[in-house]
This record gives sequence, structure tokens and C-alpha cells, in this order.
Amino acid sequence: MIQLFGINVEISNLIYKTKAITGIALASFVFLMTIVGVFVSKVIIAPISNLVKSAEQATKSERIKYLGDGKKKNEINDLVSAFDNMNNELKENLNEATRQKKQMETILLHMTDGIIAFNIEGKIIHINPAAKTFLGVDNEKTFNEIFDQYNVDINLEKIIYLENWTSSEQKINVEDRTINLFFAPFKNENDRPAGVIVVIQDITEHVKLDTMRKRFVADVSHELKTPITSIMGYADTLLENEVDEEISRKFLERISTEAQRMSRLVSDLLTLSRYDTSKIKTEKTEFDLGELVKYTFDGLDLEMKKKSQTGECFVTSDVPLVFADKNGIERVVLNILTNAIKYTPENGNIKVYVGFVYNDAYIKIIDTGIGIPKDDLDKIFERFYRVDKARTREMGGTGLGLSIAKEILDRNDAMIDIKSEVGKGTEVVIRIPTKQPKNIKEKKTEE
Repeated sequence: MIQLFGINVEISNLIYKTKAITGIALASFVFLMTIVGVFVSKVIIAPISNLVKSAEQATKSERIKYLGDGKKKNEINDLVSAFDNMNNELKENLNEATRQKKQMETILLHMTDGIIAFNIEGKIIHINPAAKTFLGVDNEKTFNEIFDQYNVDINLEKIIYLENWTSSEQKINVEDRTINLFFAPFKNENDRPAGVIVVIQDITEHVKLDTMRKRFVADVSHELKTPITSIMGYADTLLENEVDEEISRKFLERISTEAQRMSRLVSDLLTLSRYDTSKIKTEKTEFDLGELVKYTFDGLDLEMKKKSQTGECFVTSDVPLVFADKNGIERVVLNILTNAIKYTPENGNIKVYVGFVYNDAYIKIIDTGIGIPKDDLDKIFERFYRVDKARTREMGGTGLGLSIAKEILDRNDAMIDIKSEVGKGTEVVIRIPTKQPKNIKEKKTEE
């Protein structure tokens, strides 16, 4: 019992010791945690808390200061507003610049004149389709390569640096066209030379018109000079010399003939001038074309008898009324018939047909005259053009009759076609639009 009791005593001591050690360990752990907590609180948490509080105080202070300072608030608002306005204005300027750029690109794209811009090195920086068509170039060619092939005596440096250089415009021939080249330097934003712009214009029609004008003036001068010289010569002879009555009469008749010729020439010139300036109004009306042609043809019967010519006029019965300038058409018919009589030899024949085909009435005049060479058929409507100038002048022609006829027909939407063979005669066909009746269809509604 005692031993057992002894054992029991030892176990109790062991338990006590164990509890004592555990208590000491717990106390030590608590103490250690307390120390660590204090360290963490002072070293880590406290600075963070102070930083947060400082930030809150600073924010609060600035907010109070900002809200309390109205002047600073207004200044900031004005600054923000100014930036907004500047931003909006910048956007508008950019949009306007973009719009103008696109507009300029569209204009250059559809311009009939060619535009090429070269930089100071002679390289192409812009070229529109018209320029490519006129000169047959692409973006890879340089200034010298383009214009050297057309033998253009031009120098890029002279254009750029010599502002008073006068040879800045030249004309070249490209195939069957006349091209005008205009060279102009341009500068950059710093007002320094930046390159050359070349404007390319097709002036073929202008050259043709100028040539026609010069030829027209020369022809008029010649046509007026001839009768004037003749009149002055005969008049001086009558005044300076004593001539018998018979010669005097011949001279006076010649003077009268030349004066009449001048009168017809001036009259025809005035007529053409009125047509050119649109001073003659075309008054279209409905009239019977067959009746007009027959009346004009019968009026020339005496002229045909003088040359022992025979003539016939055929009018079909189903020709509708035409809608045109009656006086103008009468003048055209008279001119064509007069030419047929004039250039048909004695004992010749002239036939006239008036009919209707499709929507046009037509007049066909066929003669057995001297005819017109094939090479001259395309030119007979030109002013003062004559197949045989000497013979035409001798017969009193002005060389303007067919030109006037063509003008009249064009204004009446009419057409003229001439076929001829030398020595066999001429066929003239004139087509004039008819006045078609309006078909009014009435629609009936069935109830």
C-alpha cells in the first residue's frame, strides 16, 4: 500500500510539475505576444494611421480652402472653359481643313485642265487625271523627263528662283492637239521656294477658232478689195479719159455689177453676224412645205429658161405640215435652187421632190450640173469656201450662201446632206422636222 501509495505520490508530483511548466509557457507566450503587439502597433499601424489621418486632413483642408476661395474657383473654371473652347475650335478647324482638302481633291479630280505639282527636286507630288491624259505621264517621271520628250525649253531652277522670268508659258503639240503649258512657282509656310505647279490646257479649239477668224478677216478683205478696185478703176477711167457713150455704158454697168456684188456680200456678212450674236430670232410656225417649195421653184422659171434648162417639181400628197422658221427655210430653198441653176450648164435638167419619211419632211434637189469634187464636199459649208473661186466670183457668188443655209437649218433642227460627182451633177437632201399632232387618250372609268 505504501509502495502503491508511493507510486501515487510520484505521479501526483509529475502532474504538478507538468502543470507548472505549461503555465509558465503560456505566460511566456502571452508576454511575448504582448510585446510583439505593442511593437507592431507602434512601428507599423501607427504610421499608417497617421498617414491616413494626415491625408484626410490635407484633403479636408484643400477642400475647405478650394470651396472657400471663390476667386480661385472662378479662375479654374475659366481655364477649363478656355481649354474646352480651344478644343472645340481646334476640332472645327480640323474639320474645315479636311472638308477643304476633300473639296480641292474633288475639284482637281474633275478639272478639265491638267495640274501637276513638282517639288524643288523636280519630283511629282500631285497630278490629276486630266494631266495624265494630256501628256501621258505617271507619278514616277520627273520634271525634266516629262518636258524633255516634248522639246520644251524650260528650266526648273529659273522658274523657282527668277520671279521675273518671262518665259513661263509655252505651247506644244501632242498628236493632233495643241496644249498650253503655264508654269508657276509656289512657296512653303516659311515663304521659301518649294516647287512648281504646271497648268495644262487643251487649246486646240481656240487655235482653230483663231485661225478661222484670221482667215475670215483675210477673206472679207479680199472679197471687198476686188470689187472696190474694179469700181475705182472704171470710175477713174471715166473721169480721166474721154470715152464714147457705148464704152461709158459698159463701164457703168460693170460698176453697177460690182456695187451689187458688194451689197450682197455686206448683206450676207450682216446676216451671219446676226446669227452669230443671236440677234435673229427664229420664229417657228406650221406651214405647208410642198407649197413653199413649189412657189419658190416657179419663181425661178425665168432663170432656167435663160439657160434653156428644164425643171420639174413633184410634191406627194401626204406630206404633213412642218414646224420651222418659214422665212428661213424659204431662203435655204432659194439658195440651193439658185446654185443648181447657176452651176448647171445650158440644156441641163433640175428636179425637185418633196416628201415625208419617218418624222421628217424632206426636199430633194437633183441637177445635172458640173458637180463638186469629193475632197471639197466636207468644206463647202465653210465661210468663203469656193470650189472654183474664179468661176464663183464671176457668177456673182459671195461664198457665204451655204454657210447661211447651214446656220438656218441648224436653228430649225433640220439637216442637209449633199452628194455629188464631178461632171454628173449634185443631189441635195434637206430634212425638216414635222409638227406631230398630240394624241390625247381618254381613259374611261368603269363603275
